[in-house]
Amino acid sequence: MTKYQPINSFESPRFCGVRTFMRLPNKRTLTDVDFIVSGIPFDTGGSFRIGTRFGPQAIRDASILLRPYNPVLDVNIFDYCSGVDYGDIDVVPGYIEESYQRIEESITPIFESDVVPIFLGGDHSVTLPELRAVAKSKGPVALVHFDSHSDTWDSYFEKSYNHGTPIRRAIEEKCLLVENSIQVGMRGPLYGPEDLNDAREMGLEVLTTQESREIGIAETVKRIKERVQDKPVFVTFDIDFLDPVYAPGTGTPEIGGFTTWEAQHLVREGLRGLNFVGFDLVEVLPSYDSNQVTAFAAAGIVYEFISLLALNRKGI
Repeated sequence: MTKYQPINSFESPRFCGVRTFMRLPNKRTLTDVDFIVSGIPFDTGGSFRIGTRFGPQAIRDASILLRPYNPVLDVNIFDYCSGVDYGDIDVVPGYIEESYQRIEESITPIFESDVVPIFLGGDHSVTLPELRAVAKSKGPVALVHFDSHSDTWDSYFEKSYNHGTPIRRAIEEKCLLVENSIQVGMRGPLYGPEDLNDAREMGLEVLTTQESREIGIAETVKRIKERVQDKPVFVTFDIDFLDPVYAPGTGTPEIGGFTTWEAQHLVREGLRGLNFVGFDLVEVLPSYDSNQVTAFAAAGIVYEFISLLALNRKGI
């Protein structure tokens, strides 16, 4: 069995070579790998700032500083996992439904394998074709959704698809085990109470930032695990879950958010031991980033996802 792991930075300086996530081999393969990292550089679903199509590139660039041993989780990722940078999924700029079709067709074979994909957005609209591919391959799954927005609008300018609608569409299309799904971090001004009430009425558990602050991080972690249980779970992380101080480079920033440490802790503890089928991290917008602050935060969260996969395998 071939073991894919990052280039040794004691043998090749970090600034050398083609940019891939964590300096993993750039190889489009599902053989001898436990996870892949792939970009979905699509941003036609954005409603405010545009440019997240360059997010995957920025995250990869920031990721070259990541090292294989996670000291908090006490796991060396590549002792237990083999992974590659799968490259980007081709999209059709300006055409969301055509891009959805391309994305779904391209990533369905990944979900049909035993490989766990980690997708780098792009705006949050790309999560819908990801969930369609999951449901087609594995049936409906639980969802853990970190975000400042619920993304359950019914439409935007009378159109059904944009980055504010993917979770509603996924529920309508029966991609989700709604009774095992939870949203964490919602905050900011709304058009009306229905912006959150709709999500709850569709069956999702919703923990706003205010509620999470009031009950505390430990209780938030407990609520995530109690909700998901042992169901197969897809994790979607919108970088605007973080406060704009920690993630200025995003499409729709909302003040009053979480710190990078709080996000790391929520991911490490809230997701530890879950039955993962896939992850994504979306809405990184490099042109509004400051000194790669957002890109480094995003790369760090993806690193925690991969560490959790290794921790699960370590426990086997």
